[in-house]
Amino acid sequence: MVRIRPFAAIRPPKQYVEEVAARPYDVLNSEEAKAEAGEKSLLHITKPEIDFSPIIDEHSTQAYDKAVENFLGWQEKGWLKQDEKPYYYVYAQTMDGRTQYGLVVCAHTDDYAEGKIKKHELTRKEKEDDRMIHVRIQNANIEPVFFSYPDNEVINDIVKKFTSRAPEYDFVAADGFGHHFWIIDDQQTIETITKTFSNIPAFYVADGHHRTAAAARVGEEKRKENPAHTGEEEYNYFMAVAFPESQLKIIDYNRVIKDLNGLENEQFLEKLSEDFEITPLGCETKRKESGKEAFKPASLHQFSMYLSGKWYSLRAKEGRYDDNDPIGVLDVTILSNLVLDRILGIKDLRTDKRIDFVGGIRGIGELARRVDSGEMAVAFALYPVSMKQLVDIADSGNIMPPKTTWFEPKLRSGLAIHKLQ
Repeated sequence: MVRIRPFAAIRPPKQYVEEVAARPYDVLNSEEAKAEAGEKSLLHITKPEIDFSPIIDEHSTQAYDKAVENFLGWQEKGWLKQDEKPYYYVYAQTMDGRTQYGLVVCAHTDDYAEGKIKKHELTRKEKEDDRMIHVRIQNANIEPVFFSYPDNEVINDIVKKFTSRAPEYDFVAADGFGHHFWIIDDQQTIETITKTFSNIPAFYVADGHHRTAAAARVGEEKRKENPAHTGEEEYNYFMAVAFPESQLKIIDYNRVIKDLNGLENEQFLEKLSEDFEITPLGCETKRKESGKEAFKPASLHQFSMYLSGKWYSLRAKEGRYDDNDPIGVLDVTILSNLVLDRILGIKDLRTDKRIDFVGGIRGIGELARRVDSGEMAVAFALYPVSMKQLVDIADSGNIMPPKTTWFEPKLRSGLAIHKLQ
């Protein structure tokens, strides 16, 4: 059963929220962040290297010092202010006419250590270390992690009640996604939420595995430094936005590869035909004329491939995968085993420089563009993983292959910040 508690968020006054709120640090590079960041943008805190000309190393002491300076400065200027009391908050996001409602809470680091906050991806130590430094130097969780939890009627009813009121924040960002925010300030309701979650067996990390691991490591550090540690200090908790499983949608996460491992096109297609039924679909011009969803995989074990200006449908043949294996049945596993490893010689998706990953939010036209430019030789579009698959894998203690899930919309940073003391 998971432990949560309310917190007194540091957040922007209403009149500044659209200027402060920003995309998360890991979805844009430094150049993009510098171009996107207005005067009050949280990007000056989460990507402080952009305040230098030319842009400096994001892992430098100078960049970390600038992050601390900016966080303090934003508070001194009144662009960020702390609530007087601990509250829970509702953060809703709207994309393509669909709205999902999350609760902004503090989760306990012990639950992560004990496996009650379940993960489905491995983390990379260097990324963990970087996020850990940011948490440590700011003494705060600047950006939230993204959790899911099993649907609960009590929580649903509370969210429905509070979101019927006028929101604290309500705006549409430049990318067209809507962001809506309410404060749950009724003490009895706060206690009900805390008690209800104490009967919910687990959280699932949807997005933010590195931030979750970093928060847990900082909590462990502070625990060792405090001889009077009780487990209830603020540093034992970290900020998350938790959504009911039924409201979340995973979109496709696709692959582009630089070369065919020395094979000619016909040789490559011949090798593919050993494990896949191949159907030509047409050229990129035909796909564009048919609409943006054309040529996308329509079901599990179906892939779309773009090679030398042409689209193909690939369907994995029977016997090439195990429906009873929660990892083996995933399309990312099938593609990795039968194509990336066996034919193209790509053994480690996390380190091989010949492969790149493209979130489905960019559309499959982006795959054709990368190949047509000459940068890549072939692209594969995959059918997205389901929430049920994610939960089943996390519950079984297994880990998904790298770059399997892409959640959209991403959480906007800057709507709430959690101080560790």
